[in-house]
Amino acid sequence: MTGIVSYGAYVPRYRIKPEEIGRVWGANGAAMGKGLMITQKSVPAPDEDTVTIATTAARDMLDRVPEVNPADIGAVYIGSESHPYAVKPTSSIVAEAIGATPNMTAADLEFACKAGTAGIQAGMGLVASGMVKYAVAIGADTSQGAPGDALEYSASAGGAAYLIGNENCIATINKTLSFTTDTPDFWRREGMMYPVHGGRFSGEPAYFRHVTSAAKMMMEAMGTTPADYNYVVLHQPNGKFPTRAAKMLGFSDEQLAPGLLTPVIGNTYSGAVPLGLAHVLDQAKPGDRILVTSYGSGAGSDAFDITVTDEIARFKRDNAPILDKILADPVYIDYAIYAKFKETIKMPEEE
Repeated sequence: MTGIVSYGAYVPRYRIKPEEIGRVWGANGAAMGKGLMITQKSVPAPDEDTVTIATTAARDMLDRVPEVNPADIGAVYIGSESHPYAVKPTSSIVAEAIGATPNMTAADLEFACKAGTAGIQAGMGLVASGMVKYAVAIGADTSQGAPGDALEYSASAGGAAYLIGNENCIATINKTLSFTTDTPDFWRREGMMYPVHGGRFSGEPAYFRHVTSAAKMMMEAMGTTPADYNYVVLHQPNGKFPTRAAKMLGFSDEQLAPGLLTPVIGNTYSGAVPLGLAHVLDQAKPGDRILVTSYGSGAGSDAFDITVTDEIARFKRDNAPILDKILADPVYIDYAIYAKFKETIKMPEEE
């Protein structure tokens, strides 16, 4: 069975609270944060971007499986809405940084917030067909939100990397499927600094329709019910949407909570579901079953039925920091430092 051989995660240590954002824009930041179920969000440092986040996560992923030769990696896919270059791949930079050889394929993927899970699906296909021994799939972002917009209270940074293979898997991916339509709830044209969103339209016809449809399709295909799963991980643009979607599907708060990180790190876009799954794998035991459903505006959802194997008991998880350790020592900043880090204040060009 094709599955997850290893994983790694990274979230920047800087944080800003909704109250601080609201203070600057004359808004009730506390109320905004409560409505979104977000208490704080991560902020990338000036020297952090999708490349550095993806590289750190991928190196931690490989540190946990020292027996894996990076030369055996045949594919590297990186999903993101914030690739540093419009023309120049992120994937080739990360592949070389982790020691993969040139005898491989690499690509940058874009499908809003589900680009990372799309990379997992592509990697599964290559591994299952025998074209490659291992594939690396990464979802990472330094997400954008226009100053003063509702998105600014949630858009954050972080990512997770997955090594896909069919030997010594710590979790098998029993099945994956997708639900996709043309639903333009969120977009950003070339040259635009910040995305535009459809407000309330982003809820019912976009997020909830796709997430619940994909999850229901998966349970129907597998002959399962929510009671058959120990954990559920849903795309989390905020804390409110996945909590409501889980209830709509019949999952409990206890099944959702371990994979729900947005309340303490914000919306990491392509990194959201990969990070949520990583936090579940940090504590999972053999036999645990996980339902994962991502969402990307535009719009589509990828669903995965995953079973944790006995291999996780031998997995060298402690060779890299788990997410609880990564998130344990945040540094809070004010809006001025945040604006500097995010480069929302543009310096005049030197003549």
